[in-house]
Amino acid sequence: MPKSVTLDAADHALLAEIQRDNQTPARVLAEKLGLSESAVLRRLRRLRREKVVVADVAVVDPAVLGTPLTILVLVSLEREGTARLDAFVRKLRERPEVKRAWYVTGEADFVLELRVADMGAYEAFSREVLLDDANLRSFRTIVSMREVVGPGA
Repeated sequence: MPKSVTLDAADHALLAEIQRDNQTPARVLAEKLGLSESAVLRRLRRLRREKVVVADVAVVDPAVLGTPLTILVLVSLEREGTARLDAFVRKLRERPEVKRAWYVTGEADFVLELRVADMGAYEAFSREVLLDDANLRSFRTIVSMREVVGPGA
């Protein structure tokens, strides 16, 4: 588990700004936050070094990539032994449709976020990954109509 890091109000404000747009120049961030440009750059370096900021990413429009459909899948396994869990996770990591996956508590063991071209592509995924897995007890599918909060909203 990562160690806890003490953040002040300026750190929180800086994190809020770069979560909206991590390409904002330090000069602009400094003006918005009432800090010097060098203070902003020092804080950003520290936040990255201390693993508060773990990645700088680009949010790409999935429709442009030909995968406009977002599907969430709740997966329940029969057994959760280490080897079985690791095997299932490896299988998920090999599939380009799986954009995010969480090992969770509650009614399901995993929540998957998939991006696919259409329902035919999802059917193929479910046949290849889910239906033939002998350790998979059940799965539930939730199809997103549209994103209402988040980077694509």
